[in-house]
Amino acid sequence: MVGARGTGRAGAAAEGARPGKRPQEPEPESEPEEPSLLCARAPGLGDGSDSGLSDSEESVYSGLEDSGSDSSEDSTEEQDGASGGEGHGRTEKMAGQQAAGTPSSPPRTEAAGARGQDEYAEDSSDEEDVRNTVGNVPLQWYDDFPHVGYDLDGRRIYKPVRTRDELDQFLDKMDDPDYWRTVQDRMTGHDLRLTDEQVALVQRLQRGQFGDASFDPYEPAVDFFSGDLMIHPVTNRPADKRSFIPSLVEKEKVSRMVHAIKMGWIQPRRPRDTAPSFYDLWAQEDPNAVLGRHKMHVPAPKLALPGHAESYNPPPEYLPSEEESLAWEQQEPSERKLNFLPRKFPSLRAVPAYGRFVHERFERCLDLYLCPRQRKMRVNVDPEDLIPKLPRPRDLQPFPTCQALVYRGHSDLVRCLSVSPGGQWLASGSDDGSVRLWEVATARCMRTVPVGGLVKSVSWNPNPTICLVAVAVEDAVLLLNPALGDRLVVGSTDQLLGTFTPPAEPALQPARWLEASEEERQGGLRLRICHDKPVTQVTWHGRGDYMAVVLAAQGHTQVLIHQLSRRRSQSPFRRSHGQVQRVAFHPARPFLLVASQHSVRLYHLLRQELTKKLMPNCKWVSSMAVHPAGDHLICGSYDSKLVWFDLDLSTRPYRVLRHHKKALRAVAFHPRYPLFASGSDDGSVIVCHGMVYNDLLQNPLLVPVKVLRGHTLTRDLGVLDVAFHPTQPWVFSSGADGTVRLFS
Repeated sequence: MVGARGTGRAGAAAEGARPGKRPQEPEPESEPEEPSLLCARAPGLGDGSDSGLSDSEESVYSGLEDSGSDSSEDSTEEQDGASGGEGHGRTEKMAGQQAAGTPSSPPRTEAAGARGQDEYAEDSSDEEDVRNTVGNVPLQWYDDFPHVGYDLDGRRIYKPVRTRDELDQFLDKMDDPDYWRTVQDRMTGHDLRLTDEQVALVQRLQRGQFGDASFDPYEPAVDFFSGDLMIHPVTNRPADKRSFIPSLVEKEKVSRMVHAIKMGWIQPRRPRDTAPSFYDLWAQEDPNAVLGRHKMHVPAPKLALPGHAESYNPPPEYLPSEEESLAWEQQEPSERKLNFLPRKFPSLRAVPAYGRFVHERFERCLDLYLCPRQRKMRVNVDPEDLIPKLPRPRDLQPFPTCQALVYRGHSDLVRCLSVSPGGQWLASGSDDGSVRLWEVATARCMRTVPVGGLVKSVSWNPNPTICLVAVAVEDAVLLLNPALGDRLVVGSTDQLLGTFTPPAEPALQPARWLEASEEERQGGLRLRICHDKPVTQVTWHGRGDYMAVVLAAQGHTQVLIHQLSRRRSQSPFRRSHGQVQRVAFHPARPFLLVASQHSVRLYHLLRQELTKKLMPNCKWVSSMAVHPAGDHLICGSYDSKLVWFDLDLSTRPYRVLRHHKKALRAVAFHPRYPLFASGSDDGSVIVCHGMVYNDLLQNPLLVPVKVLRGHTLTRDLGVLDVAFHPTQPWVFSSGADGTVRLFS
């Protein structure tokens, strides 16, 4: 009964453990001694030997239920008193075995032996352990569960109980010599020890070799299609026509090669000549050479042959005397006939090293590789044809050519000047806090008016019937009566200023008009116009009743217009378009030109609208002047440009002149002659001829005619202001050296 029971259990276990294998063949009856062998091993199990444990027992001891145990084994365990549902732990399983007693061991051993025999008889290395029927799902799904899958009966297969910490694992690793070849089976959770064959397989795969050690990747290839004539060819197709007809393409290639060989373009291969080749520096190039035959070839420059002067023992006539040696040392290197002094040495061994050897070799190399080896075709253009056809300056006279007078008296730089309408008097303002009135013809200072501050601008009233000078000092504009010239004009000017009657209710104005005191009237001051900000420029309208001032302020109150007859001030703009640099009235039309840092705007005063915006394309506009006809405008900038605008042509510059090397400080037009001038920080005044024609189809003629110099640079400043004489072709200039100069 025991043997039959064990055999049945083993058969059931084998069927449950290998459902995917083919059915086992019945064991032959000629081997009756196999059960006796299994029974003989049973006492070994009872003695505690582990060599006869089955897979199911190993899994039970490790905490993993064996899916191969059938219902008969479970019933035996139930009869023995062991609980099947609580068989996870090793202690409970051992307690169940002790309760079962010795008779239960032989069937368990027989089943294990029969099952082990079936496994090793039928097992294959390619098949997997199918005890775990978890399916084709990722095993990461079971990371948070105590089991790792299910067996064939649907029971859970629990993971091995691993209560050891990392220290115990490390100690086990140090004690186990086969730890390096131990891996964990993810399907069952057991540790598997790799065999030597498996370790060798892994090492071959890591080295990028084939898994099969007997495979030879370099074995000779079998040529299935050979060029030998076979009795039975692969195909019996007749030969193509092109196989026995010469190719036309090959014929053309051969003909080209034959022609190249005849012409000498293709040379036969010859053995290299191992003899060293030398180059003669002074030899002439062969005219029959390839480069020599080129008509545009330029031969390399040749060095001069050494003469007697280069000898270490030159003749006495080549040795210089002391006077000649001294004269040679004082000459410029470019003027010397020889770049060395001949010297005499007793022997060649006593000659020292040449100090300029490396330098001369370097210059020789530059000559060799920088000299063009081929002449380039160049258009033969006469340089005079490239110069524009401009009239000669002699034909453009009159214009100022030389310095005539120097007006000295200011102790600091002279910022501004202005000429009277008749051309007899000259007013100049300086940083020394005074305004000086000069007689033009004699350069005599007629009057000095102290104003108590830096004078930024001076402007003489252009109306010849009014004798007034407007002076911009700090935040006020002073109206001076110089009392020069015709006494009737001087008296009529005071009478005109005295006829003003102030209104009963004074209106609110951006400036205050103040009468001068009696002491100030003796000094020439008549009116004082006070502002809230410093005044940088003052200019008169052509009729002499209006004047415009520029304030160093932010906002729409940078430009103010004052009316002398009514003593009224107004701000013509509601908003600002940048920092205002200069303003000017149009000589004939009711226009006001306002120059900011990057643009010039033309406003119509009657319509109160913007008429035109000019773009000078300069970094910073410094000065501005309007042509007497009113159709043209010039602007000077701090980036040394003079820009000419044609107001009827475009808002872009008609011409940009770059004659100065430094910043432009002032520009001016002559009221009668076709002349305009510009003063710069380089200390020069450039006078140009600017003819404007009545024909609109003819462009203006701009020709520089003279560069006038005389001012000395002081504090990196040169000419600060220029002005023309109203009737003569003369120009006045004020400089940072404290002088005013007249060029005629």
